[in-house]
This record gives sequence, C-alpha cells and structure tokens, in this order.
Amino acid sequence: MTNLEILSEWYRRVWLEGDLDAIDEFFASSAGADGILADGQVGPEDFRAFVPALRAMVRDPAFEIVRSIETEDWVWAQLSVRATAVRGTDPIAVTGQVAARIVGGRIVEAFNAFDFIPFFEQAGLLPKDAFLLLLSGERLAPA
Repeated sequence: MTNLEILSEWYRRVWLEGDLDAIDEFFASSAGADGILADGQVGPEDFRAFVPALRAMVRDPAFEIVRSIETEDWVWAQLSVRATAVRGTDPIAVTGQVAARIVGGRIVEAFNAFDFIPFFEQAGLLPKDAFLLLLSGERLAPA
C-alpha cells in the first residue's frame, strides 16, 4: 500500500466511517498531528474525542484527494471535504491540506491546514462571513 493509499484509508475509516479502533492501526501511539488545535499536537487519544465531536455536526461526509505528492516517507494531500449540516439541510464544503510522514504503514507525524471557519459557518454555528466580520473588528461574542 502506498503512503497516499494509507492516508486515504485513514480518512475513510476514521473520519468517514467513525472507526475509532482504526486510529491505532493508522496512527503511531507516539505520533502527533499539528495544525488542528491551537494549543498543540493532537495524538491518538485526542482523535478519539475530536473525531466523534466533528462527525456529530454532519451527515453523509465524503472526501476527495484533489492533489497529492509522495516522496520517500512523506505524503502531501489537498482534500475537498463535503457533508450536510446536521442542523438542517445546508451543504458543507471545505478544503484542507495535510503533510504526513508514514513509517511502517503508520502516520508518525502530520501537519494540517484546515480552515474551520467556513466549516462552522456552513454548519450554522458561526454567522455567514464570520471571517470578514472579524477582520472588520466586529466581535462575535462578548470579550
């Protein structure tokens, strides 16, 4: 299995199917993923909480790897993620990128860049154009 196939299986089994047991199959116990949460790396135990929390906000999730590059033990992928908001029927469409180093068939480190603002806007949890509101100095909640 290529590193891209491993990464694709990670997203399919863990994120689409919600198979939390697959976390240990695809993600090394000492590994960490940067760029998801502001306060540090996300490890296997964190994914066990993070994945169900995010999946609870959507129905019918799907992803597509739009572009990818593999070199030695690294794979980079640009992803397109689609789903339907649980609160209503609004479609959710976001993009992101991940660079992962894979050794022995498992992710040992990962660097993510996903823009969660559009995700939360489309899920109905932030106002539309939240980024523009914030850029103008508007507060979305009391300080």
